[in-house]
Amino acid sequence: QVQLVESGGGLVQAGGSLRLSCAASGSIFSINGMGWYRQAPGKQRELVAAITSGGSTNYADSVKGRFTISRENAKNTVYLQMNSLKPEDTAVYYCNAFIRPTMRSPGYDYWGQGTQVTVSS
Repeated sequence: QVQLVESGGGLVQAGGSLRLSCAASGSIFSINGMGWYRQAPGKQRELVAAITSGGSTNYADSVKGRFTISRENAKNTVYLQMNSLKPEDTAVYYCNAFIRPTMRSPGYDYWGQGTQVTVSS
């Protein structure tokens, strides 16, 4: 089985920083794309940032220039460095990864349990 475990959420004042981590574990043959999504109360889940296995990145317009996604392939881990946080960044942040559990299996989307990020004004 594959698990994604997130850490690093919390409460921070506007203008502050947080770093989220997400480690994949279990039966893993390969990991393709990894990313972070967020869901605020009453809103749909939205993509925040994504990174391919080769390191290409993609960001939501609302976080460009403030957030940085990175990954350590040897540790099956993806990070999200969040700077200049704003109250509108408050949400539950979810890690996502497209993983092939074995050489013979297709890839599947896996999700973490979510970590709360709260930015106070």
